[in-house]
Amino acid sequence: MRRFSAFALLTTLALCVASPVFAQESSGGGKSWVIITSGFAMAIASSMCALAQGRAISAACEGIARNPGATAAIRFGLLLGLVLIESLALYTLLIVILPLLNLAPGAR
Repeated sequence: MRRFSAFALLTTLALCVASPVFAQESSGGGKSWVIITSGFAMAIASSMCALAQGRAISAACEGIARNPGATAAIRFGLLLGLVLIESLALYTLLIVILPLLNLAPGAR
């Protein structure tokens, strides 16, 4: 545990010291990276949401099969969970679209 604490402290210190290097203004070449990372962010968020929704539906089906009397409570919990899971993908889509709108030629 002590080695992990030392490693975590050293890593945090190195990242704090190195962060001003990345604060330098780019010469316009970084705009293509925004598009690429936006695509990866949306792909990761969508795939994780799909996996989470699949697991939630599977668990709800198992719960209803084991206890049919609790169908209404399980259904309510399932729908609430699916809404919250889907909101992650929508928030990620919003975060992806906002920088892309700033890259448009007439945005400034």
